[in-house]
Amino acid sequence: MSSRKLWLCLCLSLCLPGVTAACDSQTDARNADGEAIVNFFQQSGKRVLTFVGFSGAGYEDESRPLAIALDILGGFDPSMTIVNIGATPEGIGALYELAKRRGFVTTGIVSSQAKRYQVALSECVDFVFYVEDDSWGGLQKDSGELSPTSAAMVGISDSMIGIGGGEIARDELRAALPRGKDVRFFSAEMNHRKAREKARAKGLPAPMNFQGAAAEAFGK
Repeated sequence: MSSRKLWLCLCLSLCLPGVTAACDSQTDARNADGEAIVNFFQQSGKRVLTFVGFSGAGYEDESRPLAIALDILGGFDPSMTIVNIGATPEGIGALYELAKRRGFVTTGIVSSQAKRYQVALSECVDFVFYVEDDSWGGLQKDSGELSPTSAAMVGISDSMIGIGGGEIARDELRAALPRGKDVRFFSAEMNHRKAREKARAKGLPAPMNFQGAAAEAFGK
């Protein structure tokens, strides 16, 4: 189905009562390269508001990203804005439900690694784009350039909001600044238990700082 037809179907669904009361719409997920993703968002005619942060690492205070996002979303018109995140439900992905309940179209851009490892998608995301990528995102070690997934994420965004986050979020937010994107960052701690368990599994000392790489880069 073409992007134009998909947008028509989505617009019709938004006219039905109760659509913003629950995440009951079927997710359209497809493989896409950077050009196809750009075309999709350009055809929408909407601004793209992207949230990045901790995903699998979770948040120590789960209410913090929700409160921040609620305030941010209040400054955007759902009829003129797409809320974009990383497609999965954990951590920052919890904002999908909040966005849907406020009437926003939701999208997700995620590495093909998510499909390879059968990572679950949020039930509240309308469109998901799998980007062929050897990594999960961030800067590529060999070239220092953004990976295909992160390049797509930054490229289609008009505004990028960071709420905590690790190296991938840090790299994307840094890359967005010289591109003239509206970038805002809010500190938040990753889930302490998960961080300790991850360190233990790798044979590393227990972490003492739970702010994440993004906070270190943005000085907050």
